[in-house]
Amino acid sequence: MRTSQDQLSRISKTLIFSEPFYGIFLIGLQKSFSKGVPTAGVGKHGIGMRLVVNPDFFGDLSEPHQQGLLKHELLHIAFGHIILADRYPNKKLFNIAADIEINQYIDDHMLPEGGLTRNSFPGIFLPRKAGTDVYYKILDQECKGKEGESCNLALQKVLDQMDGNSPYCHKTWEEISELPEAEKKLVQKQYEHQMKQTAEEIQKKCGSVPGELAEIIERLFTINPPKFNWKQYLKRFINNASKVYTKKLRRKFNKRYSGNPGLKLKHKNHVLVGVDTSGSVSSEELVEFMHELTHMHKTGNQITVAQFDTEITDVSAFDPKKSWEIKGRGGTWFQPVIDHYNDPKNKYSAFICLTDGEAEDPENCPKNALWVHSSKSQQINEELTGIKIQLN
Repeated sequence: MRTSQDQLSRISKTLIFSEPFYGIFLIGLQKSFSKGVPTAGVGKHGIGMRLVVNPDFFGDLSEPHQQGLLKHELLHIAFGHIILADRYPNKKLFNIAADIEINQYIDDHMLPEGGLTRNSFPGIFLPRKAGTDVYYKILDQECKGKEGESCNLALQKVLDQMDGNSPYCHKTWEEISELPEAEKKLVQKQYEHQMKQTAEEIQKKCGSVPGELAEIIERLFTINPPKFNWKQYLKRFINNASKVYTKKLRRKFNKRYSGNPGLKLKHKNHVLVGVDTSGSVSSEELVEFMHELTHMHKTGNQITVAQFDTEITDVSAFDPKKSWEIKGRGGTWFQPVIDHYNDPKNKYSAFICLTDGEAEDPENCPKNALWVHSSKSQQINEELTGIKIQLN
């Protein structure tokens, strides 16, 4: 007799052959089994997502229905429903609207019994593939009703059933909805990163992205244009701050000093970019900083990112292909990142700081430091030593 784990592995392989994007995306997700969810759901795992499946419910389904159930949960992730839910005051109606949207992309024979569709509520016209927001507004208007009229009976029946154990309530989403806004952004960025990787793998194998996700995937590959001409500015900025290193050559001898190894001069442009992750910097500003870092990286310079608030919380090489975990969110103090830059063992060529500018000028700041204020900054902090600009 197959265990739930065996069945899940089998369905994952089936999806890879029938719908490769969903199959590969499913394999990359953390998975667990729990009887605490009525059917299946998507919850939080670190800064990523995990799939939670009720083993009893899953085991009783036919293979097509198991496949439909898993695709249903993957579509909730891909369409961003877990993050979007907080924007809607009536969570029950949002859950219904979200289910109606994604179930249109699951074949009827794969949809488990009870799955909500456009035809689940006779008397309410729901346009084909109109989107969750449109369905929510239509259902919300139906619930408010006209004077003297009651809510649609079929809709009211589903709403009455939506408690903690209902398959329509998406209980596991609460793990993410209760997070601070900055952490939600991290979760979103992580699952978008997984989707992008999956799309790249599919395209390498000459496959195609599902039509319903094409626009979403295309948006993930779109990088916003830089708000500052980093290529031109860094070329001038680095040339004034570059450091020269000597490298001994094992296979060549020094022509001037016989018997000694040859020497090669190397210009290393290593830029330290301080990223202000204090509480005064909004999630939108952090996303803006991320875009600018991506364009700095494209200039060919080595970029090391130092996240800081009142202290340095992380120092690591910038890699645009990896997800970015935000650390900090306390007060703001520039001194630690300046001290790190000035430490002679680090050998940085130049210093750039992405910030909202809300802190005092640090001591021993290099005169050619570049202070980049976010577009949301109220004003440029003129007290800071060095060059000051604002993104716009």
